[in-house]
Amino acid sequence: MCTNFKHPVAKDGTVCVGRTMEFPNVLPWEIGVLAADYAGTSAVSTNAKRWTGRYGVVGMAAFAPAWLADGMNTAGLSGHLLYMPDHATYADARNDGTDIGILELLGFLLGTCATVAEAKAALATVNVVDYQPKEVPVPLPLHAILYDNAACVVVEFHPEGMVVTDNPVQVATNAPYIDWHLTNVTNYLSLSSANPEPVTIGDMTFAPAGQGQGFRGLPADENSSSRFIRVLANVSFARQPEDQTTCEMGAVRILHGFDVVPGTVM
Repeated sequence: MCTNFKHPVAKDGTVCVGRTMEFPNVLPWEIGVLAADYAGTSAVSTNAKRWTGRYGVVGMAAFAPAWLADGMNTAGLSGHLLYMPDHATYADARNDGTDIGILELLGFLLGTCATVAEAKAALATVNVVDYQPKEVPVPLPLHAILYDNAACVVVEFHPEGMVVTDNPVQVATNAPYIDWHLTNVTNYLSLSSANPEPVTIGDMTFAPAGQGQGFRGLPADENSSSRFIRVLANVSFARQPEDQTTCEMGAVRILHGFDVVPGTVM
């Protein structure tokens, strides 16, 4: 269970990306830092991907600084790995210098790319393989979400290969694939921040009993498709913040809407 979004950009240009992670506590997450000239070598095959970084990177890593689940570089590009059960088919190794593991992917992209457009070009140079390091006790079916100040893409691993999709709504959750989620948005076009107008039936008028009825029908369960719609509604109707502080606090408020009470999801 993961929920990821970009808050509306502040009037002073501040960009804030939020993310929740409810993954079981089986990986020792800590701050990971990669220097701007970090020399990366994938461990997935005998002739795997190698790269030299151009941008410093900081994020959340496990076991090694370059095994990032979330990160941001000094150019402002951010990347995030989200769980995709039964919807991540990694490739077989080619041993041709393109092979890379999913936990190494963000280190490569954030270290070498300044924008989403550059990251899309860099993705064409890699083959993301089915590789589970011995340190990781569980399989990692994942997809990657990348943001810069203007754009967002979703990187998925379909049975037919890697698929990179522009994501105009700039939110993401988990399975199924992003094209399904975007189609599902059409089922919720009536959501509104405004209350409905009173309705008269016969000689009786019915009016909303309180504020917030425009969100009636917003799904409240913790399934990924429901969280996608819920976070999209929050981001879409959020006011543009004035500055960095109000942008960060706005993102925190949205994140709290996805807190999971222990015992409610098993």
